[in-house]
Amino acid sequence: MYKIVLNEQYNNFKKELTNIKTIFNNSTQSIHKARNELKTIKINDIECVVKSFKVPHFINKIAYTFFRDGKAKKSFVNAMKLQELGVNTPEPIGIIEFFKLGLLNESYFISKYEPYDFTIREVFHHKVDDVEQILKEFAKFTYEIHQKGVWHVDYSLGNILISKQDDGTYKFSLVDINRMEFKEIPPQEGLKNFNKFWAKFDEDLPLIAKEYAKLTNFDETKAIKIILDEAKKLENSVNLKKKIKQQF
Repeated sequence: MYKIVLNEQYNNFKKELTNIKTIFNNSTQSIHKARNELKTIKINDIECVVKSFKVPHFINKIAYTFFRDGKAKKSFVNAMKLQELGVNTPEPIGIIEFFKLGLLNESYFISKYEPYDFTIREVFHHKVDDVEQILKEFAKFTYEIHQKGVWHVDYSLGNILISKQDDGTYKFSLVDINRMEFKEIPPQEGLKNFNKFWAKFDEDLPLIAKEYAKLTNFDETKAIKIILDEAKKLENSVNLKKKIKQQF
């Protein structure tokens, strides 16, 4: 048993989605493989990214079947919502969920492949030119999506794609969007969204804080304190977990 949800512009993908397991397994174009795997695959003459989600454990199988949307479905719904709001994200094509013994088992999210030059990771690692300009534009992009009520829970190094435009500005696009919230975001809350970038405490984070504060008419000194405190809090938490694991 399976369920398909399609962007109505891509109704011709239904047959391919029903065969997605074979198509995915036969492809060698893996671009990321960890808990989930992503591959670039040409389907109906369109370059696509197919994301295969890890089979959930038993409790989550029950939860995703009866109580809340699975990760593929949330990715699709969030992508459609972002497009409605005018926020850049690869165009969603559809999803397919496979069920085993009545419970969600395997699931796939398919979107159009979006070319990009680098991710925000290379910016924070200072491996590209124009770091200061990009970070200022990134602060503005973040402010704009916050104004639209978009809170990306996994706002982190690998999840923002960046492309340099012909006019010298930069385009930002959100990926890995299954965990998102849509809500009102005041400035002091919005600043906390920058805590997962492992950025330079003496350069990058203060620069972003100042730019975000300027855009939101928020106190600059308070903005710097919030953004640094949140980043340090996460860093301390991660380091503590590492120490605990080393003990066992």
